[in-house]
Amino acid sequence: MFTELLPRLHRAAARLLGNPFGAGDVVHEAYLRIARRPARFLGHPRPYAYAFTAMVNVVRDEWRRDRRRLVPFEALEDVEALGGEAGGQAELQAHWEVVRLLGCLTAKQARAVLLVDLDGYGLEEAAALLGVHRSTLALTRRRALERLRTVLERERGTADGTGVGTRVDSGPGPGSGACSDAPN
Repeated sequence: MFTELLPRLHRAAARLLGNPFGAGDVVHEAYLRIARRPARFLGHPRPYAYAFTAMVNVVRDEWRRDRRRLVPFEALEDVEALGGEAGGQAELQAHWEVVRLLGCLTAKQARAVLLVDLDGYGLEEAAALLGVHRSTLALTRRRALERLRTVLERERGTADGTGVGTRVDSGPGPGSGACSDAPN
């Protein structure tokens, strides 16, 4: 069981990041986090779920750090030059949008959306990987998708001027307002 843990984590990290190059670093950082408290990992009934959660937390921390950095316009031109066409820039922008939207969700919601909607796992498989009941995962995913719809509707309303000054939902925290203001 433990022999196939690292390759599975590496593949999952590559899918989360969208490229295999940074996956090794993410898995290594997750390993270092797990190594701080090995008894928790070894005593866990589902070691892969524990390691996967640690890895997702590493990726999410990197996304948060990257979200705070501004990318100069010249960097986009460099990406376009490397890709040879505007498709590379569009793909990069789509990746940034996914990362931004996942940052609007709680960690549990982001894991559910990543596994089911981005990685293509079924609800049963994803629930088994995370060590939760299928209905719990389905409810978490449904709430995450509702949250994303709310955020996108609010942004569309603000962009065309119809939503200025209106609240889509109320209350502080991850479930309210534009996600850029919401603490996670």
